[in-house]
Amino acid sequence: MKKLLYIATCFLLFGCQNIEKPEKPDNLIPEDTMAEILVEVYLGNAARRVDNRAMREKGVKIDSFLFKKYSIDSLQFAKSNAYYASDLDTYNAIFQKIEQKLEALKAIENEKRLRVDSLKTETKKAGNLKEEETELDTTKTETEGVLIDSAISEQN
Repeated sequence: MKKLLYIATCFLLFGCQNIEKPEKPDNLIPEDTMAEILVEVYLGNAARRVDNRAMREKGVKIDSFLFKKYSIDSLQFAKSNAYYASDLDTYNAIFQKIEQKLEALKAIENEKRLRVDSLKTETKKAGNLKEEETELDTTKTETEGVLIDSAISEQN
């Protein structure tokens, strides 16, 4: 039993090794740009989940598009991401920026949906009003016709 405890203690001591922080890359992506890139990466991943087959069929490569848009390469992105991830406070700050941007995009999208829904509702109401006006016009014409017919019959 003592040997088992001794072996377990050795594994714990040697298992907890010192992990070195990656060096700061020469071409480190600035925090704000990194946050923008990660927002677009997350949106791209969400789009892939929604309709991956269509994206494959159309040959859409989101990562390549983002690297070109921000004038970076995959190695620069990976090194910058590893560097920021090694400092949890910095990485947490980046993720707070990402969360704020995603919430802002969500609010904009919800506002657009509300406008579309209200336009649909107004269009339906306008359509109903036109139907009511048409019904009223038809009733008015029918009433006028009855009045005209009764006036003609009275004259005869």
